[in-house]
Amino acid sequence: MPPSPPRPTRILLLPALAAGLVLAVPAGPAQAQNFLERLFGIKPERAPPPTLRPPEGAPVPPAGVPEEPGQSAPEAARPAPVPRAPVVLKAVSEDGLIGQDLQLNGTTGSLKLERAGTGTTAAVTLPGTKISQPTESCSVKLGGGKPVALTSSGKPEGVPRFEAPAAECPLRLDVTEGGVLVTTLDAGQTCTFSAADCTTTPVGLWGPPAATLIPRAAEFDAARGVADKSVRDNYKLMTQRARREDVRPIVAEQAAFSADREQFCRSYAREGTHGFCHLRFTENRSLALATRLGANTATPTVTAAAPRRARPKPAVEGMNPDVGGGAAEPE
Repeated sequence: MPPSPPRPTRILLLPALAAGLVLAVPAGPAQAQNFLERLFGIKPERAPPPTLRPPEGAPVPPAGVPEEPGQSAPEAARPAPVPRAPVVLKAVSEDGLIGQDLQLNGTTGSLKLERAGTGTTAAVTLPGTKISQPTESCSVKLGGGKPVALTSSGKPEGVPRFEAPAAECPLRLDVTEGGVLVTTLDAGQTCTFSAADCTTTPVGLWGPPAATLIPRAAEFDAARGVADKSVRDNYKLMTQRARREDVRPIVAEQAAFSADREQFCRSYAREGTHGFCHLRFTENRSLALATRLGANTATPTVTAAAPRRARPKPAVEGMNPDVGGGAAEPE
């Protein structure tokens, strides 16, 4: 019988090798696992870092916004403080307008205030369009060309107010610095003169021509910021003092203020360049609010701001939108 072939020694060595490895493994399950992983080249997956829960009451950042280390959550915007007392701008008098020739929107018509004893009169020429030919212009002199007597109504809204109730076109004149804010006493804004074949719309700011206002644009711009802030502050004070049921009309009035101002001033010549009408309309509104709050408008509480340096406007190709019109720049 032939001798059997010798068995491979490596098969016999595997159990011994395994036993030796087990004996060589350090004590402890974690150390044994690490030893075997290093021996056979197994790379364990890294466990995700623990998620730290923010303490109770801490602000939670919005989704998708990465947090930077050491960055604290932004504080909530604080509401603007409410003034303790009404803000009063410098009031004006009609004395500075006596004898000046004012024009509707700085372009057409004529309005001149004059003293007549202890009273005041106005020589007014209203511009309009013909009833029979709306494309043609016309004009009507109130009182047949004679000065119309004005009735003083005091300062119901913080500025001198005059009225001409007996005129063919009853007018109300609220004085402002350098001009007069004119409205009609009737419900409509137009006056019709059938005998003169003319219809007029006198509502608007009667003031100087645009050429005299443009050099003062920086002055008007600085004063406009002061006037706008005074209007906001006075409205805040009104809402704070008002009863709960009266707050809603005050908020609605403030919301409509910008639209009313734009409607009133959009036709003033070159308004987008100098901003004269927007400034005067805002100042009168601020004084009216201060009067409603019981303030003494004869004593101003703020001073005029210093004029800011005018910024050069970029060149516009083609027609200049400010030329020959009153289209105001959007706010």
